[in-house]
Amino acid sequence: MALDIIGSGLGRTGTKSLQTALNRLGLGPCHHMVEVFANPDSMPLWIEAGEGRADWDAIFRDYRAMVDYPGAAYWRELAAYYPHAKVLHTTRDPDKWFDSTQATIFSPRNSGIHAASDPAAATGDPMVAFFASFTRDFRAHIADRAWMTDYFRRHDRAVREAIPPDRLLVYEAGQGWGPLCEFFGVPVPDEPYPSENSTAEFQARLAARSG
Repeated sequence: MALDIIGSGLGRTGTKSLQTALNRLGLGPCHHMVEVFANPDSMPLWIEAGEGRADWDAIFRDYRAMVDYPGAAYWRELAAYYPHAKVLHTTRDPDKWFDSTQATIFSPRNSGIHAASDPAAATGDPMVAFFASFTRDFRAHIADRAWMTDYFRRHDRAVREAIPPDRLLVYEAGQGWGPLCEFFGVPVPDEPYPSENSTAEFQARLAARSG
């Protein structure tokens, strides 16, 4: 199975809701970080990808779409490897994105991501090595607002400049079904657009793991 949709948006840009939306539109199965945790045997493949030895066909053999980390870290490689796939770029206000990351995926309570900021730690723990594999561009700066919001803007600009307009949809979660359905040529569902993985929900999961 080859990817038809490549999500280039960074984590905390509505990607979990988008995964559910794409599945409901019949455009999945859609890969998201949660798929890695559900299938930990895939972690070595992602670690290899981080070392420049990606086997995309093995990683995405059961998927037609991809959003969120770790895949979003390789959007440029994936766009080249799957030249007929559309690129779905989720974005939001950079400062709001930063605030969301600090409360969730880059929170000090999220031990895996912080252990990955120490490259030496990646050698003994597959989970740490997995996080390190796709955070290499920013892992030393995840708590630095100025650096990270600049990184977000540079990432956003790079996607818009690299992908032709007819292949690219720039999307914000608040836009609902309309732009997605128009871009992919599918009917608008008779149900609300999904709303998942809020900051409160994410923090509750972190508290449950640490408690």
